[in-house]
Amino acid sequence: MAPNHRISRDQDLEQMQSLVEFTRARLGTEAQSPFGSSVVETETGRLVLRRLNAVRKENDPSSHAEVRTMRAACKRLKKPSLAGHTLYTTCEPCPMCMAMALWSGVDRVVFGATIADASKHCAQIYVSAKQLQQRSDMDCRVEGPVARASCVALFEDPRMVEAMSLWRKSRRMTSKQKPSKR
Repeated sequence: MAPNHRISRDQDLEQMQSLVEFTRARLGTEAQSPFGSSVVETETGRLVLRRLNAVRKENDPSSHAEVRTMRAACKRLKKPSLAGHTLYTTCEPCPMCMAMALWSGVDRVVFGATIADASKHCAQIYVSAKQLQQRSDMDCRVEGPVARASCVALFEDPRMVEAMSLWRKSRRMTSKQKPSKR
């Protein structure tokens, strides 16, 4: 079990709503993405920083919000460990992002929308954050969904629906890769 956590469910909800507002404020801009992430100190709830997904902007398939947030947080803190910190994310982390959360040593991962929610709008890998955590020997509590409806609404915003549609058209997706109707 990860270290003693002092952040309550109400504080998680407050952190997630703040992240949703940060993410929503960037819809309709060049940086728009429904995927937002933040790192906060677990004990105090103090924000370290936030980032959005930048895959298209950076032409880098690993530029997911969680990866960008954890990389920047480690640089800001000048250490490769995020022990003592919680990762918040508007969508359940994909296996790449969850693996990085585990490697970084975050105490907790708190997510909003689920992989199933995101799969209605974009391609996903169907391995849950909890499944990945359970297959590791690293301590990390995975909690969610938190503020799920607010996070799903980011995907359903008309600006994101249009952007995701254009993104899907730019990719050659097989029938297996097309977003599900689940």
